[in-house]
Amino acid sequence: MQTLAIVGASLAGISAARAARAQGFAGRLVLIGDEPHRPYDRPPLSKDFLAGKITVEHLSLESPEEGEGADRLDAEWLLGAAAHSLDAATRTVTLADGTEIKADGVVIATGASARTLPELAGLANVFTLRTLDDAQDLATELVPGTRLVIVGAGFIGAEVASTARALGVEVTVVCSGTVPLSRPFGVEMAAEIAALHRINGVELICDAAIESYYSGEGVLSGLRLADGRYLPADVVLVAVGAVPNTGWLAGSGIELGDGVRCDPMGRTNIPGVVAVGDCAAWLDEESGKHCRLEHWSGAVERPAIAVSGLLEPGSAREPRNVPYFWSDQYNVRIQFAGHARDADRVDIEAGDPSAHSFLAVYYRGGEPVAVLGANQPRLFTKWRRQLNAARATATQAATSQFPAVQPVLAASASFA
Repeated sequence: MQTLAIVGASLAGISAARAARAQGFAGRLVLIGDEPHRPYDRPPLSKDFLAGKITVEHLSLESPEEGEGADRLDAEWLLGAAAHSLDAATRTVTLADGTEIKADGVVIATGASARTLPELAGLANVFTLRTLDDAQDLATELVPGTRLVIVGAGFIGAEVASTARALGVEVTVVCSGTVPLSRPFGVEMAAEIAALHRINGVELICDAAIESYYSGEGVLSGLRLADGRYLPADVVLVAVGAVPNTGWLAGSGIELGDGVRCDPMGRTNIPGVVAVGDCAAWLDEESGKHCRLEHWSGAVERPAIAVSGLLEPGSAREPRNVPYFWSDQYNVRIQFAGHARDADRVDIEAGDPSAHSFLAVYYRGGEPVAVLGANQPRLFTKWRRQLNAARATATQAATSQFPAVQPVLAASASFA
């Protein structure tokens, strides 16, 4: 392999570049990014950066040795031009400005974009939060006394609600489910996390449907719910999830679904092409489904696995850690590892949920399958290590039966 092109210059992309160099790749390394910014960290955008506690410089993902003008990665950077298409047969990436990069291997790391509501397009006081530019635009609006309505109560919505309340903003969160974050945490524990909003002065409206929006002179003045309630708004944040950035792959032959469909090592149905980060739907062998993992830890850990399969196609399967994520809300560090979907019960192992300091373990039968910690970092870390060790043991057992990962073309047959 002489040239490796990484399409996407955020966390997953730079993690793939580091992994390639660490694994001995000495050829031409090209990083392509649609934003003009150097790689930056996204989790603080909804927290410390939005609150004005840190600056753009603090978001940099590059060490001094990797920064602009440095040579540790020895990479070519093509920033500010989005990928337009991929000719999978020749592994040629064409950018929106017409630039063509022909590579021997391609890492797709184009991430995801915030889902929008078409009926609110173009309104000056309606925002999404996914990029640095988004955060800078929203930050100027969050002044004391402002009425902020957040549509959606996922992690972005919850974290912005926490940040905004600390800034003196009046916050209303509207969500369609019975309780926010029930999918990652399960209904029982999600209710405990949701209580943080109410005790911190957030109006949390669940099981809600929006019937109509009111706007004039290019701004949204409020919205009416199906039950008749009217919510006035000075600022609106739409936080209803994200969609993978895969439109540029249409017609390429890359198999798509909810993201780029990959085998358990991130390889696509096209030889020499892998996908990582928020746009990648890796095969989860436990559930038999392709799943996107939209968390920081996955963007750090999985690129090394994908790159190893790209540089050495016959390499043995590497054990993957259980999914892990964290969220900071109202001075509570929330950490989770595993899959709540696999559990049939949840036990509180330490602390008290009413005090927002506890550790909950999710069990399937007698086996722990997930752990949730709220301000319990030491205990949580212990349990997370146990879950990762169990995952590694299971992977090693499977690998002993099938020592090498099947070639990518054979693996692609399972996608049909």
